Amino acid sequence: MVGAIRETWVEAQKLISKTLALEPDEARLEAQLLLQTSLNVNRAWLLSHEKDVLQPDIHTAFEVLLKRRLNGEPIAYILGKREFYGLEFIVTPDTLIPRPDTETLVEAALQKIPLSQACLILDLGTGTGAIAIAIVTQRPQAQIVATDVSPTTLAVAQANAQNLNVSNVQFVLSDWFAELQGQTFDVIVSNPPYIAEGDPHLKQGDLRFEPSSALIAGENGLDCIQKIISQAKQHLKPQGWLMLEHGYDQAEKIANLMKSAGFDSVSSVADLSNILRVTLCQAVPVSPCP
Repeated sequence: MVGAIRETWVEAQKLISKTLALEPDEARLEAQLLLQTSLNVNRAWLLSHEKDVLQPDIHTAFEVLLKRRLNGEPIAYILGKREFYGLEFIVTPDTLIPRPDTETLVEAALQKIPLSQACLILDLGTGTGAIAIAIVTQRPQAQIVATDVSPTTLAVAQANAQNLNVSNVQFVLSDWFAELQGQTFDVIVSNPPYIAEGDPHLKQGDLRFEPSSALIAGENGLDCIQKIISQAKQHLKPQGWLMLEHGYDQAEKIANLMKSAGFDSVSSVADLSNILRVTLCQAVPVSPCP
């Protein structure tokens, strides 16, 4: 039986919370978001019309979305969007879903990028373009090259830049540094694949639906990170910075890789959960001629 808007989201909240083991507040938000999508309204409208009775066709559309969520499909893929750094990004099953943890990488980069002077930045494996676009919204003088190996993923990033009126990001189809020969940057950032093959987390939650190419990096999860570190020096200006997001238990290993590659000023930054999430290092300055 079709009920009122509030009754509908309350029932959906219970199902989502029980089926997906979400906290009640999170389950309620998801139920409301699915209803907003079905009704094509914003949150304010939904709350102010909570006693309205849903039309049968809207209720049917909502049930379709709810079933997808109860089957575990990420809410971001169902809605086709995700907020990141206060901006709304298009997401598709071809892209990794932007996460709050990655805002740590954006913040670390902003600490090293001047506010009022030109700076050339490289975002490797840009995905939705979230990192690159978030940075340039805060540093309008910066110019960013954002790469991805997937044409479909790069198209999503370009659409996000267009939707958010960002013009100072150049998107390049490239397997890491492959198409960037001879180019150097002041800052290189990346959220590369860093999960090990066979990691049990790959069979849990949203990770089950996200592209494996954006998640898995060999037996120990370090294949992509090792490749980036080994090639980054030739693409960094003197005293330029390399910053990498990584897994919860990888900071020490990555710091050692950076030191072994001859980088200076190696340090790690914790995310909001106090987990070391980003490790950064600096290219050594050029020695003066004797």
